[in-house]
Amino acid sequence: MKAMILAAGRGERMRPLTDRTPKPLLPVAGKPLIVWHLERLALAGFHEIVINHAHLGSEIEALLGDGAAWGVRICYSAEPPGALETAGGIAQALPLLGEEAFLVVNGDIFCDWDFARARGALAADRLAHLVLVDNPPHHPAGDFTLEGGKVGAGPTARLTFSGIGIYRPALFRSIEPGQPAKLAPLLRQAIATGEVSGEYHAGRWEDVGTPERLAALDAEMRAHL
Repeated sequence: MKAMILAAGRGERMRPLTDRTPKPLLPVAGKPLIVWHLERLALAGFHEIVINHAHLGSEIEALLGDGAAWGVRICYSAEPPGALETAGGIAQALPLLGEEAFLVVNGDIFCDWDFARARGALAADRLAHLVLVDNPPHHPAGDFTLEGGKVGAGPTARLTFSGIGIYRPALFRSIEPGQPAKLAPLLRQAIATGEVSGEYHAGRWEDVGTPERLAALDAEMRAHL
């Protein structure tokens, strides 16, 4: 199974930090956010990684290279200025991801979910498997429900999508390569037909979306080194 790290976002909420540094390269305890992902993916047996980029993408390639330093092989999917949104970026990268199910993780989260769980998580009759977490203070309404391992879009007992999912290429078949497209509408269509499973992660998860959250995470991780 291949893995994709989403790293194309501009990081508007992170400005001015992201004016000169792509968000996935912002440091936590002396290590870029994206490197935390690479290390954990390699530990879980993922050795073929696709990374998309747009804003300051050359800096991502310059730092990570071919991935050999972390025991992985990285292929890059470059996007135009402004990027292609989540689903558009994944659709653009499909030639690099192949025809089997693949793991996708947002480059701007910090999470201790075991990536090895991705293997076998997606049943044959499902298009997507999502990792859901408790709603953070900045997103109290949540995104989806979870009952009996099936993701729903009902109004009660909502959880937040962690930014970690396993997908089949068929989920993105309606998107023309190079066209911007959001992920949520595709997921909701698949949810409506019962093709999205999920699981609840009770461990550590942080949406590192603002300078304040980045600083708090950095201080916490440094305290545990």
